Amino acid sequence: MAMYLTAFSHTSETWARMLARPEDRRKVLGPVIESLGGKLHGLWYAFGDTDGYVLFEAPDDVTAGSLLVNVGAAGALAKVSTTKLFTVEEMQTALARAKDVNYVPPGVSG
Repeated sequence: MAMYLTAFSHTSETWARMLARPEDRRKVLGPVIESLGGKLHGLWYAFGDTDGYVLFEAPDDVTAGSLLVNVGAAGALAKVSTTKLFTVEEMQTALARAKDVNYVPPGVSG
């Protein structure tokens, strides 16, 4: 399965709802991700430009995309950014395959 790291920021309305009724959002997210064949690894809140992070696994990019579109459409988040993560082994394979790619940057003759 593929691993994804999602950074998010809540809308002010979402923060107001959470202040009025605090809840552990892992209890909501976990079952949703599991219903798609994935797994929630954690949810963390943060200071700064991002309000929090979610680390999850999904069977593939299309499944992760469907989850993220659904969450985004709910309107609770002001910003969402997801990064697909690679294992060390996956990156080693990518690096090995990169040797066979014949890319020439702009302005450089090949």
